[in-house]
Amino acid sequence: MKKIAKANLSALFRLIAENRDLYLPVNVSGQVNFAAYTEDAKVDLDTLKTVKSPKDAFFPQSENLYTVTKNDGKMKIEPEALKDKDFVVFGMKGCDVKGIEVLDRVFLSEPVDSFYAARRAHGTIVALACNEPEESCFCKVFGVDCAEPTADVTVWMAEDVMYWKALTDKGEALTKSLAEVLEDADSSDEAAVENKKAAIHKIVEKLPYSNLSLEGWNGDVLTEKFDSALWEELYKPCLACGTCTFVCPTCQCYDIKDYNTGNGVQRYRCWDSCMYSDFTMMAHGNNRTSQMQRFRQRFMHKLVYFPANNQGMYSCVGCGRCVDKCPSALNIVKVIKAFSKEGER
Repeated sequence: MKKIAKANLSALFRLIAENRDLYLPVNVSGQVNFAAYTEDAKVDLDTLKTVKSPKDAFFPQSENLYTVTKNDGKMKIEPEALKDKDFVVFGMKGCDVKGIEVLDRVFLSEPVDSFYAARRAHGTIVALACNEPEESCFCKVFGVDCAEPTADVTVWMAEDVMYWKALTDKGEALTKSLAEVLEDADSSDEAAVENKKAAIHKIVEKLPYSNLSLEGWNGDVLTEKFDSALWEELYKPCLACGTCTFVCPTCQCYDIKDYNTGNGVQRYRCWDSCMYSDFTMMAHGNNRTSQMQRFRQRFMHKLVYFPANNQGMYSCVGCGRCVDKCPSALNIVKVIKAFSKEGER
């Protein structure tokens, strides 16, 4: 284990950014999101959750796929170059790291998404243990330990020191490159980290959703849950705004569009939402013609369809962003609780 004084973190970030791109939580106009590091960036490691998850370091909100140009009647297709420079995503929380594992199941399965695979190959994740989990957090329900997130490197903040532990070959390589600013930790430092983890676990046990039961949710209950009359009650406050899908660490829906450049076309993909009426719209129309069906799709995918096809892994990580951000107070916790109450009738 290594360590560095909090006062020296700027030196750490500068050293990382010398040879790699660095992304970390940055406060811009009061909103904290992951962004590229610059010398004058207002780095914020104290805010528990960024507004959006940092998944767009690997699955960007918008990215070009290829460009078609037309000159003298001839068409030329230029594929977008794949990511070829190493980068570090610093400060991801355990829930967001778990979210990347979910995305891996989608984009690294056959046929492999080459754009995503290139970013995963060149990206190193430094996970930051949560200091004080909030009431909307329920990552424990989905097997996430926010006190000890598993990534290439795990770090803990305790008092005025950041403790650093490399867990993979990528993590070891990054650690070696930072030898001039990282110091060796000793047994007292190990004890400080253990005390920090114990304090975090104590907070987690007191959170209102930490013991939320997933009983009755798995890949074998498709018909039972799909046909439930509860969906007709639950969906009505939904505004179809898509906020839940855009802040979610695991949502992977996207659209592919063309942009007319004047002498050709840029084809790009961008995040989309299953909550929108034109999502997957085809010439014959849309298979999900009502907002109830779209609302049901979102939660069935998280809690039934995904685990049915991924050895029981849910595609929710309990980050609580949908709990915090939904303008109609609709979220996955409310859905799970509603079905639990139905079973008690």
